[in-house]
Amino acid sequence: MKKTTVMIVDDHSVVRIGLAMLINLEIDLTVCAQAESGKESVRMAKELKPDVVVMDFVMPDMDGAAATAALLKVSPQSKVLILTTYGSSADLSRALDAGATGAVTKNIANEELLDAIRATARGECRLSPEIQASLGESKHEIDLTPRQREVLASITRGLSNGDIAKMLSITEVRVKQHLATLYEKLGAANRAEAVAIALRRQLLKS
Repeated sequence: MKKTTVMIVDDHSVVRIGLAMLINLEIDLTVCAQAESGKESVRMAKELKPDVVVMDFVMPDMDGAAATAALLKVSPQSKVLILTTYGSSADLSRALDAGATGAVTKNIANEELLDAIRATARGECRLSPEIQASLGESKHEIDLTPRQREVLASITRGLSNGDIAKMLSITEVRVKQHLATLYEKLGAANRAEAVAIALRRQLLKS
């Protein structure tokens, strides 16, 4: 089994050590590096190309949003999960806009954190309820058709284009067309960003 490689970025050594011990107990996950600052995480990611980066938001040299943007430039295949004690909706929006796949709070249960790391590796967006609530005030109306909402809900669940095509009884070409339209309407550059925007703006709530 190929393990998912995880890099931990936090300026507190106790947090890094605790997270590393938790993650390394899992048979499918392994900590490949620990960085104590945003700048160090960028240097390490350039060399190690971790699958997932668990990124603290508040750090002395650069915050999680700036570190995420810089890290993804040198390791675009990496996925970033923001781990934060607190943060305004504007701060967290910057992190998600910078390319973070999801964001969870530090009081999250261990199993939920491990689940979030695995989901992040798959490109799925996970947001803690508190974070989702703080981001929910963005009420700019986005007009989506029922079919576009179905496609958006499907990618939020992590389904592939092929899975979506089978479920909706349409072709994969048509799925790609729907995705292109969704990206344009949401102002998203890719699948993960579209999911993050959908969750942030609560577009799939009835």
